[in-house]
Amino acid sequence: MRPDTLDHVALWVADRDRIADFVTSHVGMHIVDRTDAFTLVGSDARRGKLTLFAEEGPRERGPLKYVALRVSDVERAARELPGDLAVERRDGALFFDVSEGLRLGLVQVETLTEYDLDHVALYSSDPEGTATQYERLGFTQAEPGASGAPRVEVGGAYVEFHDGDASEPDKPLLNHLAMRVESADEHIEEAKELGVEIDRVVDAANTYAVFLWGPERVKLEYVEHKPGFALT
Repeated sequence: MRPDTLDHVALWVADRDRIADFVTSHVGMHIVDRTDAFTLVGSDARRGKLTLFAEEGPRERGPLKYVALRVSDVERAARELPGDLAVERRDGALFFDVSEGLRLGLVQVETLTEYDLDHVALYSSDPEGTATQYERLGFTQAEPGASGAPRVEVGGAYVEFHDGDASEPDKPLLNHLAMRVESADEHIEEAKELGVEIDRVVDAANTYAVFLWGPERVKLEYVEHKPGFALT
């Protein structure tokens, strides 16, 4: 398996407009696409994004600890946040809660795209073992970041694993993690060869994707952008 980039983090939320309003007003994003089922937000349609799927609440954070975005100047980004927002400063980064259990972080690194995805932090019952399992799914072992948690890399972004309860609640916040690939069909065949459970295959207007069940039942999407992909 050979994913190119971490394309998006998909969430189930009861009030997607509230979250979309926050990130478009304070976190440098815009609405890339909106349908009856979901709202797609990001600073660049071809970089890391958040997909907000409409679902009944209340949602529970479950295995998703937080999503961290990269900025070139964290203090400048902090000034864009609401003045009354509770912000935690840790290891040179900022962390804050948005809504429905969604916690975002801002990490200062050199970046060509402000507010691109930097890393996703997941709870795991076995962080080291889970990181190793991700390697067979096309992720690369990486040195720990500021948190010290085991992590893997894909296209310059990371997934890291923090010790904690990885069980899925009845109404989880996390829907799936999506990686962009050149060929979804190749990943379907490789998943079969590896014995990885396939959840479903989706042929949509702009994308073609296979959804797999990853370690600790985190759903992973390997998505191919079709030639006519024209989101902005």
